[in-house]
Amino acid sequence: MLKHFTIALLAIPLCVCAQSTHFPQLGKDPVDKVINVMTLDEKLDMLIGSGGNIKSDASAAIGNSSVLVPGAAGQLNAIPRLGIPNTVLADGPAGLRIQPTRQGTSNTFYCTHFPIETVMSSTWNTSLVKSVGEALGEEVKHYGVDVLLAPATNIQRNPLNGRNFEYYSEDPLLAGKITAAMILGVQMNGVGTSLKHFALNNQETNRMNNNVIGTPRTFREIYLKPFEIAVKEGKPWTVMTSYNKINGTCTSERSDLVTEILRHEWGFDGMVMSDWFGGQHATLQMEAGNDLLMPGKLSQREEIRKAVLNGTLSMEIIDRNVKCILEYILKTPHFKGYVADNNPNLKAHAMVTRKAALEGMVLLENIKNALPLNAGVKKIAVFGRTSYDFIAGGTGSGDVNHAYVISLIEGMNNAGFSIDGNLQDKYNKYISEAKAQLPKPKGPLAIFLPKKLIPEMDLANVGLESLAQNNDVAVITIGKTSGEGSDRSIATNFNLTDSEKKMINDVTTAFHKKGKKVVVILNVCGVIETKSWANQPDAVLVSWLPGQEGGNSVADILTGKESPSGRLPMTWPVSYNDVPSKNDFPTPDSISDDEILKGFTDTHTQGTKKNYDITTYNDGIYVGYRYYTTKNVPVSYPFGYGMSYTTFKYNKLVVSKSSNGDITVTVDVKNIGKRSGKEVVQAYVSAPGKDMDKPARELKGFAKTNELQPSETESVTITIPYNSLASFNEKESCWQVEEGTYKVLIAKNAADLNPLTSIVTEEGAVTETVKPCLSLQQN
Repeated sequence: MLKHFTIALLAIPLCVCAQSTHFPQLGKDPVDKVINVMTLDEKLDMLIGSGGNIKSDASAAIGNSSVLVPGAAGQLNAIPRLGIPNTVLADGPAGLRIQPTRQGTSNTFYCTHFPIETVMSSTWNTSLVKSVGEALGEEVKHYGVDVLLAPATNIQRNPLNGRNFEYYSEDPLLAGKITAAMILGVQMNGVGTSLKHFALNNQETNRMNNNVIGTPRTFREIYLKPFEIAVKEGKPWTVMTSYNKINGTCTSERSDLVTEILRHEWGFDGMVMSDWFGGQHATLQMEAGNDLLMPGKLSQREEIRKAVLNGTLSMEIIDRNVKCILEYILKTPHFKGYVADNNPNLKAHAMVTRKAALEGMVLLENIKNALPLNAGVKKIAVFGRTSYDFIAGGTGSGDVNHAYVISLIEGMNNAGFSIDGNLQDKYNKYISEAKAQLPKPKGPLAIFLPKKLIPEMDLANVGLESLAQNNDVAVITIGKTSGEGSDRSIATNFNLTDSEKKMINDVTTAFHKKGKKVVVILNVCGVIETKSWANQPDAVLVSWLPGQEGGNSVADILTGKESPSGRLPMTWPVSYNDVPSKNDFPTPDSISDDEILKGFTDTHTQGTKKNYDITTYNDGIYVGYRYYTTKNVPVSYPFGYGMSYTTFKYNKLVVSKSSNGDITVTVDVKNIGKRSGKEVVQAYVSAPGKDMDKPARELKGFAKTNELQPSETESVTITIPYNSLASFNEKESCWQVEEGTYKVLIAKNAADLNPLTSIVTEEGAVTETVKPCLSLQQN
């Protein structure tokens, strides 16, 4: 059956050739010549995805509409007479999302579940991220997909955003550089990426209809900057617009965003597509330069046809957009005749994900060098439901159909430890019974609701005193997940629950009485509150959602096989009340499931509910550490923070300035500890702040060292371009560097009070003048 299917696919190009002798052919004739012979229906076939011939009232979906690759998010239509093939688009950010099984064959089509994006940014290692992208792109190609609908580089504005796990950082430079590295890695395989969600998709609550209100400076300096870096350095094949509105207009309908900024300012020359069912007016999307509407609806096709025929939508705009799509198709494996073999090297990629995950893990606490575990530790009592049911990634389009997930228990067993069997049996029994009691999802949109996790097991009857007596150490895992469509609860997801706090307290009390140590693993989707409990255990390690090899990666860190080198890509506040956007973000705890689902079905009614229908970015440019450092607000763990098993010393700082104002920083990093490890060098700049309000410091460059052996030194060089010192002057609509004295700070993290410091004097200048864009109601 599978063989017959393959023969049928191979026959398609033969049919195309047989039918195409009298018509221009894509790839053989100029694109404009191909467009000139297209009928209006054929042009509509190009502009609207393969769902465009189906009548549907759907307004939101996690894509699953491809025929060529089952489980892929969607595909573009073919026009055989013109030599135009179908092409396939598939999620997702942490691994290819397709169906793992297919009718007619016993073969499986599993994909590697790589670590989530937050893990990637926590590595601060662009070379490593590029290698992950290369492995991911190989699977994309081998499984017959043309474009990966990733990466996503929206800013982690608020820790409650349910989709933060798909994003990289609160800082635009770190986010942009890591995103560009991922794009370059994926596209090395001759497949494309779709940079998303352009732009300001920073909350999931009512995301289809939320209107973001803010200033051009806020948008350009914080929220658009990672996209700009990714476009200019990564050169993605496609960009995906977001669902939300910006100052009153849907992003996919804003020509100032999609055409003026993206294409004219940044030089993007690829295809722009909508998110699935994104936007409200197909004709306005066409005019704005949103070339492709996905997955496509019959109503969109009819709207565009009517507008063309009555003269309200010009054929020039249609042809412009079709040309962008055809130029994309020319790059694709499907156009080039590549035949998928469905045989990627999953074993090799498992090693890639294992290495990437461990390099992104962040050590928060390590009292008296509790980690790595000493050689005398053999028996371990493991607590916490997710120790046995490890969370590999988030839910929604960012999920991956993987073949397996290595739990913490499996990882520790693989490392040679003996896990307390009685405690394990109790947990396995409890988890099985508790999962069976969870309510079953109801309705087609239930996939958008938060994934329900079982509560922690009551430890009253497990015999804590005996466990402490009979084991060498305790390991506790705290698990938190999130996903597409809703934001995180403060009470149960950002904060630890009462049962989780009690578990930590009771276990640490019992084991400390016996002189035994306790390690907490945070298998979490993002920032959580730590101030109320982090002083109890001996060590705290953030594993994030580390992909399918997570348990092995954690074990590599705990045993000292690898030294932790991850650094936080966002700030961990003392309390949610300290978050600068707390008053300008939804409160998920007060939003019902019915209200969440309503946001996916009613996408044309603009309400006025604060932070649901309208979210105002009153925090401006003061996002994350830019706020905490400027306002001197204490935090639990600052941006850029992370511990190691060794110690690094910086010296011989040299800062120079070129004739064009670029700053070059060179510093020696020496490993003065007893273990090998990697260090992240972070370069911040403090601007004069005379011409306009500026944060106390901003990240302007970073670099990660190689693995340094004890006493080994590496000289690190970081370049800070002159134009990266510019702020956006709204009044003059220009990027402007102010004249004056700049402090260059080589710091361990954003809150480092004793950085190596050098002074540079810069001349003021306008680096770029642009058209006014993104003002309220401007389009």
